[in-house]
Amino acid sequence: MTAPLSTPDERASAVAIAYDKQDSAPRVVAKGYGTVAENIIRTAQDHGLYVHESPELVGLLMQVNLDAHIPPQLYLAIAELLAWLYALEGESKGRDLRLRQGRPVDGA
Repeated sequence: MTAPLSTPDERASAVAIAYDKQDSAPRVVAKGYGTVAENIIRTAQDHGLYVHESPELVGLLMQVNLDAHIPPQLYLAIAELLAWLYALEGESKGRDLRLRQGRPVDGA
């Protein structure tokens, strides 16, 4: 498991987004640093959800309020991730996607 690093800027961080076809855009459903980030990642892994490492995207999504839709500026990046994920899973329905930055987590 990843241990938080010593400075706030270097702590592991994670954002969970969820997309429901009935929504206009994916929503940020969880986000946090350090232990909270580790719990988001662990929960995703425990439920068989994909965890994607993207420090830049996580940094941008950390600025979005909880339960808020992602901003239009991120639609393309998230759409590409979701399309890739759906192709990877062979599914066509919305799924949660956990994003993280920081050191790799065991089993990711």
